[in-house]
Amino acid sequence: MKEKILSLLLALFAVCQFVISPIALAEGSRASDNVVMTALQKELDRSFTKLKSAGDAPLYFLAYRLYDTESLDLISQYGALNVESYPKRLRTLELDLRVGDPKLDNTHKIRGGNKPDLGALFPVAASAIPLDDNEMAIRAAVWAKTDSAFKSAQKHYAAVKANEDLQAPEEDKSGDFSSEKPSTYSGEPTLLKADRDIWVSRLKQLSAIYRQYPHIYHSRVDFSATHTHRYLVTSEGTKIDDEGVQYRLSTSAEALADDGMRVWLYDGVEARTSEELPDEKAFAKTVNDLAQSLTKLAAAPPAEPFTGPAILNGKAAAVYFHETLGHRIEGHRQKDMEEGRTFAKKLGQQIMPDFISVIDDPTCEKLKSKTLNGFYTIDDEGVPAQKVTLVDHGVLKTFLCGRSPIKGCAHSNGHGRCAPGYRPTARQGNLMVQASKSVPYSELRSQLLAEAKRQGKPYGLIFDQIAGGFTITQTMMPQSFKLLPLMVTRVYVDGRPDEVVRGVDLVGTPLTSLENIIQAGDDPDTFNGTCGAESGWVPVSATSPSLLIKTIEVERKANEQIKPPVLQAPIDDKENKN
Repeated sequence: MKEKILSLLLALFAVCQFVISPIALAEGSRASDNVVMTALQKELDRSFTKLKSAGDAPLYFLAYRLYDTESLDLISQYGALNVESYPKRLRTLELDLRVGDPKLDNTHKIRGGNKPDLGALFPVAASAIPLDDNEMAIRAAVWAKTDSAFKSAQKHYAAVKANEDLQAPEEDKSGDFSSEKPSTYSGEPTLLKADRDIWVSRLKQLSAIYRQYPHIYHSRVDFSATHTHRYLVTSEGTKIDDEGVQYRLSTSAEALADDGMRVWLYDGVEARTSEELPDEKAFAKTVNDLAQSLTKLAAAPPAEPFTGPAILNGKAAAVYFHETLGHRIEGHRQKDMEEGRTFAKKLGQQIMPDFISVIDDPTCEKLKSKTLNGFYTIDDEGVPAQKVTLVDHGVLKTFLCGRSPIKGCAHSNGHGRCAPGYRPTARQGNLMVQASKSVPYSELRSQLLAEAKRQGKPYGLIFDQIAGGFTITQTMMPQSFKLLPLMVTRVYVDGRPDEVVRGVDLVGTPLTSLENIIQAGDDPDTFNGTCGAESGWVPVSATSPSLLIKTIEVERKANEQIKPPVLQAPIDDKENKN
C-alpha cells in the first residue's frame, strides 16, 4: 500500500555476481569510457553545430547524459531464494535540449488548461542505448533521439510563447536557465563487489530466522547492489565521467492484529562499499529484534486521533524535516504558479525557533562513522556540489537550487539531481538539522510529560520509527504532509508504564509544525533512504537530533480488516513439525 501511495503521489507531485572478474570489470570500464565519451562528444559537436540554425527557435544548449547501470537484486523468504534479477544491465540516455534563449526556452512550464501533448511537455528523452562499445551504434541511437527531441522542443517553444501572451504575468520573472562555469571531472573507477553465491547463502540463513515467529505471515530479506557509471557532456564544455556503487541490505515483516489491521516493520542498511555492510551475525540480530518488535506491535492497542505534545526521535525527526521543510525549499517550487510556494517570500524571516539551523551538505560523505546516502561530488547538471546553509538560527537564508534560477538565487548551488530517465530539478542531498541548545534525552522525556500536564493531556507520544512519508506542495490539493510511523509509544503523565500503540499517521502543515518545536535532544541520528519527486528517485539522507514538538496531530491509519488465514502457516502446523 505504501508503495502504491508514493508512486501515485510521485506521478502528481513531490518514496550481483558478474560473469567477468573484478579486474576485468575495471579494465572493461576504462575501455568503455573512451568509446562512450568519444561517441557522445562527437555527436554533440555535430548536432549542436548543425542544429543551431535549423529551426524557427535557435538551439542554444545541448547536453547528453548517459547512465550505464549493472545490478544484482536478491530476495529470500523462509530460507529460500524467492526473487533474483541477475544480471541486469542497461544504458540509458537523456537529452537536455533547449531552444529559444536562457530567459525563455522550451522547458518553460505551460500554464492554464491548453497544454500540448505529454511528449512535448517532456522534451528530455530517455532511451536505451546499445550495450556494446560500438561508437557508430551509440552515435546512431543518440542521433535518432536528438532529432526527436529537437522537433519536440520546437513545438513546445511555440506553445510556450503563445501561452505567455495569454496568461497573466508570473510573479517570479527569473529566466529558465542559469549561466554556470563548465566543469571537467573524472572519478576513480569503482568495483561492484558482490559474490552472488555468498549473498544467496547469507539471505537464506537470515530469512530462515522468521520461521521462529509463526504469527508473522509475510517476511523477507533483500540484498541489492548497483554499479552506476555516469557520463555527461554539454555544449558549454562540461565533461563528467564518474561511477559509484550502492549496496542495500534490508528486511521487512508483516503481521495481523486481532482486528485485522496489517502492521509491518522495516530495517536496513545502505552503503557505498561492501565492507560497510553488517556481517551475518550482526544482521541476524537486526532480524530477531525486528521480529520481536513486530510481535509487540501486533498485540498493541489501536491508537486514537490525538493532538498534543510528542517527541520525534532522531531518525523520525529527520524524516519530519525532510517532508515539512526540505521539499518546500527546493528552488523550482518557488516560481511555479501551481505550487503553494510556502516559503517563497520568507527569505530573511524567522520560520522556526532560533536554536535550530538547517544545512544541506552533499559534500559530506560520512557523519561520525555513518555513511550518508546523499553524498555526491558533481550534480546531474555538471555543477559541483555545495554546502548550503538554508536556515540560520531559525531564519530562512536561501533555497536549494539547480540551474533553474529563481528570485534571490540566480545560480545553481549544486543541487540539480535526477534519476536516469528524468530531467534534473533542485533536490535535497544530505539535510542536517543542528541545535545550538540541547538537553539529554532523559530531560527531553521529562519535558514531554511536563508539557502534556500543562496541556491537560493524559499522555504524550514518542515516535521512534517512521517508514517514510510524503508531502503535497501544489495548490490543487491541501498543502500538508503525512508521515508513516511504525513504532509509536504513549508516555502517561500519571506514571503508568509506557504503552506501544499502532495504527496512526502523523499529519500537519509545515508553518505551524516548524514553529511548534520546543526543545532538541543531544542525540543526532541519520535516516538514509531514497526520495521520489518530479526528477525520479534519488538517494538522500537526513540527520536530526530528537525533537520535542508542542503540538502534533495523528489520525487513524486505514485498517484493511484482513481476515486471518483459514489454515495455519505450514511452519506452525503441528503435523508438519512431527
